[in-house]
Order: sequence, then structure tokens, then C-alpha cells
Amino acid sequence: MQLLESKKSAKKGRSATGTFLSVILHSLIIFLAVFATARAGTKKADKRETKVEFVAVKKDEPPPPKKEVPKPEPPKPKKAPTPPKVVNVPQPKLVAPAPPQGFKVVAPPVNIPTNLPAIDLSKAITNENDFSGKGVAGGSANGVKGGTGKEGDTGKEAGPVHEGPYMEFQVEKVVVKIGGEAPEYPSSLRESGVEGKVLAQFVVGENGRYEGGSLKILESSNPAFTAAVKDALPRMRFSAAQIGGKKVAQLVQMPFQFHLNR
Repeated sequence: MQLLESKKSAKKGRSATGTFLSVILHSLIIFLAVFATARAGTKKADKRETKVEFVAVKKDEPPPPKKEVPKPEPPKPKKAPTPPKVVNVPQPKLVAPAPPQGFKVVAPPVNIPTNLPAIDLSKAITNENDFSGKGVAGGSANGVKGGTGKEGDTGKEAGPVHEGPYMEFQVEKVVVKIGGEAPEYPSSLRESGVEGKVLAQFVVGENGRYEGGSLKILESSNPAFTAAVKDALPRMRFSAAQIGGKKVAQLVQMPFQFHLNR
């Protein structure tokens, strides 16, 4: 006879052993399954061909070149105007001026001679007109009014004789244009919009008129402007230069400008 309690206890022991074995078995199965799966996945991955396509990446376009702003050129120095040429003018010819018109003054002798000089009674020693008391003291009857020379000088004018026209710096009152026609603007240059100037040199006589043949063109921008000046000069009127209230001829340098009204 077996006790029921003993049977129950034996069943419990066999159950624990089977459970342990079952756990070990299942663990082994799971391990083998995981290992086989991992290995199979690795082999498949190695055999798989990977297609790589290279795509050309569009490069960034370079920025447009910067436009170089031209640097302003420094202003060119203006050339100094060419001084006008001066025609050789004859220099004034100096002559001994005449003595002043007047009378002589008898000066007392400083050294009194002890011997009387020989006297020529046939020759006049003095001119009685020189002792008239009229005019300037120290002058002579044959002198010139306003003269500054000494006795014995042969000059005929009161001062040096001047030949040829005077320069501007030599006169007291310079030539001034007072009337007459201005040079006519050439029609061909007017239509073309051409401007310019002419620098002319000429003589204005005592009558205030241009002396023909004395014109000299010192500077001209166009021959047509030169022709216009030559044509207009004879019709121009000037106030003559003066020295001491007397009208004299003067050498003149005059610019003529040709400008269009715009």
C-alpha cells in the first residue's frame, strides 16, 4: 500500500526535472534559430549587388564679373596761352633836343683876366635878341618853345624825335574802338556750329582809322575768321592814342571772338 502523500511528492520531483530540461532544450532551439537566421541574413547581404549611380552635381555658377567703373581722369593742366608775337617796331631815334626859347643871363666872371683879349670889331660877339628878357631864363632867341637842350644843340623839337607807331605802354591814352561794323560771322561756319577767335595786330593812325598794310594775324582758329576780320577792319572807327593831348599812331593788338548764341 502506498500513501497518497508520498505519490504526490514524487510527482512534484519529476515535474521540476522535466521543467528544467524543457527550459534547456527550448533555449538551445532558440539559440540555433537565431544563429541560423543571422548567418543566413549575412550571406544574402554579401551576395546582393548594389548599383551606385553617380549624379553630376551642378556647380554653382561664378558670380558675374564686376564691371569696372572707369576712374575719372585727372583734369589735364591747361596750357599757358602763347604770348602774342610782337612785330619789331623801330625804336625811337634820340636826337639832342633844342634849347628852350628865352634869354641869356650874363654871369659875373669868376676869374678876372689881367690881359685884355684881342677884339675883332668886325664880328658880332653877342646876339642882342638873346638878352630881350622874354621866354625862359637860360634860353636863347633861336630856341624852341618847351625845349630842354643846351646852347649849341641842333635839335629842332622839344625833346627826342619818335619814328613809327607807339606801343600801348608808351602812350597816355590808348586806342579805343568807338564804332564801325564787327566782323561778319562766316555762314558756312555758323551752320556747322564752329566757333573760334582771331588775334590781330595793326596800326591805328592819328585819324582813328586802320592803316592799310599794317595788319598781321598773330593767331587764328580758321582762315574764314581771318578773312572776316580783314574785310571789317577798314570800316571800323577808333579813338586815336594821345600823348600830351596830341594824337599819335599806335600799334594795337585786338582779339576778335566768334561765338554762337545757343
